[in-house]
Amino acid sequence: MSPKRTFYHILINNAIANTTNFFVWFALTFWIFIETGSVLITSYVAGGFTLVTLITSLFFGTLVDHTRKKTAMLYSSTVSLLCYILGLILLLRLEPSDFTATSLPLWLMMATLLIGCVAGNLRTIALSTTVTLLFTEDRDKMNGLIGTASSITFAITSVLSGLAIGFLGMPISIMLAIGVTALTLAHLLFIPLLEATPTPTLGTSKMDIRGSIAAVRETPGLFALIFFTTFNNFLGGVFMALMDAYGLSLVSVEAWGILLACLSCGFMFGGIYIARFGLGSNAVRRMLIVNSINWMVCLVFVIQPSIVLLALGMLVWMTLHPFIEATEQTIIQKVVPFERQGRVFGLAQGIESSATPITAFLAGPLAQFVFIPFMTTGAGVALIGDWFGTGPDRGIALVFICAGFIGLIATLLAFRSRSYRVLSAQMTKPAVAEGQ
Repeated sequence: MSPKRTFYHILINNAIANTTNFFVWFALTFWIFIETGSVLITSYVAGGFTLVTLITSLFFGTLVDHTRKKTAMLYSSTVSLLCYILGLILLLRLEPSDFTATSLPLWLMMATLLIGCVAGNLRTIALSTTVTLLFTEDRDKMNGLIGTASSITFAITSVLSGLAIGFLGMPISIMLAIGVTALTLAHLLFIPLLEATPTPTLGTSKMDIRGSIAAVRETPGLFALIFFTTFNNFLGGVFMALMDAYGLSLVSVEAWGILLACLSCGFMFGGIYIARFGLGSNAVRRMLIVNSINWMVCLVFVIQPSIVLLALGMLVWMTLHPFIEATEQTIIQKVVPFERQGRVFGLAQGIESSATPITAFLAGPLAQFVFIPFMTTGAGVALIGDWFGTGPDRGIALVFICAGFIGLIATLLAFRSRSYRVLSAQMTKPAVAEGQ
C-alpha cells in the first residue's frame, strides 16, 4: 500500500475515533446538565477534561516516542473502549438519588467516561508524527487534511450528541460509542504501517518532562512558537466565553445555532485549501500574516451591532484558523528529530490546551463587572456611546476589540523577533526522510 493510501486509511480511522470520543464528551455534558440542572457540575466536568488533558499530554508524548505509532493508536482505542464499557456499567447502576453534586457513583461514572475521551489525544499526537514517518514532502498538505477531518468532526459531533441524547438517551448513546470504537479498533489492526522499532533519546521515564523540554530547547525558536500559539489560545478564550452571549443578543437561539453550523464550514474551507496548495515556502511567515488578518478582523467585526458583520468576521476567522494549527504541526515535523516529536507535540498540546479555559473563566467576570457596566452606565457611554452604541452587548464587543488589539500587537512584534528569523531559516532547509 502506498504511503498516501496508508495515510488516508489512518486519517479516516482517526476521524471516526475522534468523532466518537467527542460524541461521548458532548453527550455527557448535555446529559448531566439535563439530569442535574447544575451549571457547577458541567463547569467542573469541563475543568476536569482540561486538567486531565494537561496531565496526560506529556505521558502520551513520551509513549508515542517509545512505541510504534500504530501501537500507540491501538492503545488509545483500547483504553477508550474499556472505559466506555465500564462507564456504561456504572451508568446503568445509578439511582435517581445519585444525580447530585456530591454523589460519588455519579462522579465515578463521569470520570471513567472522561478518561475514555481524553485517551483519544494519544491518537492525535501519534497521527502528527505519522505524517513525518510517511512523507518527506507535502507535510503541510497532509496537515491540511488533518485539519479538514478535525473540522468535520467538530461540526457534526455536537449535532449528533444533541440528537442522540434527545431521542435515544445516554445508555444507548454510550452503547453506540462502544460499537463504533470496537469497529475502528478492528479496522486499525488491518492497516499496514511499516515502521522501525523506536530508539528514543532524552530520557526513559513514563512522563518525560525533562526530555520533552530538552527536545524543544534543542530547536531554537520552538519554545517561542509554542508560547505564541498558547498566547493565541489565551486570547481565544475570550471568544469561547462571550461569543454565544453576544450572538444571542443579536438573533434568536434557533438562528444562532443554524448560523454557527453554517459558519463552521470555514474550518473545512481552510483545511481543504491547505491540503490542495500547502503553506508556501515559509510557513512561519504565512502563519503570522494569517494571524495578523484574524486579529484585524476582531477589531472590526463587532464595531457595530450587526449580525451580518459578525457572521462575515467569524467566517474569515474560522477559514484562516486552520493555517495557524497546520503551520505549527508542519514546523515541528520539519525541525524536530522524528524520535522526539511525540514529546514535543505532547508538551505543546498540554501547554496550549491549558490557556483557553483559563481565559474563559476570567473573561466572563471581566465582562460582567467591568466592561458591561462601562458601556451601560459608566464612562464609556459618554466617551464612545454616541457612535459605538451602549448596553451589555456593546460591553462584550469592547472586550473583543481589546483582545484583537492585543493579539495584533503581539503578532507584529513576533515579526521582528529573533525566533521568527531562526524558524524561517530552518523551514527553508530540505526535508529529511525519516526512517521506516
